[in-house]
Amino acid sequence: MSRIDVESKRKLREMGVAALVDALDAQDEALTLGMVFEERIKLAVDDAHAAYTHAKVDGLIRRAGLRYPDADLRRLDLLEERGLDRSVIAQLGTCQFITRHQNVVFQGFTGSGKSYLGSALAKQACTHRYRAHYIRMPDLEESWAAAKDRPGGKEKWLRKYSAFTLLVIDEWLLDPPTGEVRSMLLELLERRYDEASTVFCTQYAKKDWHQRLGGGVHADAIMDRIVHHTIWIETGSTNMREHTKATV
Repeated sequence: MSRIDVESKRKLREMGVAALVDALDAQDEALTLGMVFEERIKLAVDDAHAAYTHAKVDGLIRRAGLRYPDADLRRLDLLEERGLDRSVIAQLGTCQFITRHQNVVFQGFTGSGKSYLGSALAKQACTHRYRAHYIRMPDLEESWAAAKDRPGGKEKWLRKYSAFTLLVIDEWLLDPPTGEVRSMLLELLERRYDEASTVFCTQYAKKDWHQRLGGGVHADAIMDRIVHHTIWIETGSTNMREHTKATV
């Protein structure tokens, strides 16, 4: 079967199907010899789709702003020593919690791998072609402070952070939020409630959250939008930074 002529290739590229042209060009004549047209096209479409999906996933991962871009749920060290349940981690890897609009909390001591787990989970969401975003709580507050005083800035900011299918907030409650930040968190979590999934990486156990959120009705309301649809995972006390250094 002859190759597609130059003019036809130009038209296909102009229509935005360059990946299909590349896949056809890359076909091995020895392997496709004797194939009918439909079979050769199907093979090219499969190859082009795989390349498109790979590029899309790479773009999602790049834009997610992961603290650890190479994080991988399939490569976690010392699972048993850290008290992590393999079946729970594997279940998270399916990203079904996202379709159910559930939240996840990774709670443990400093250095116990919370940020890595948050990055790995966001990366896994990207491989399922969900829009994910990782941000530290101090950076979230700084971003809010920069946006809120601009005309329409509050609403635009809230729309942006509400739209991520998976939002990872690291260093959650590391510093007690101000009243203004509590109001922002309430509005953001209200918009994400039962619509999207949020991951919280924190040193603090659930019993300490209410006090760190300032107590009162704002703390009640924020907690109410988190605790009922959340998978809680304790990451233990093993210092993974020390472990990583020791194994390098």
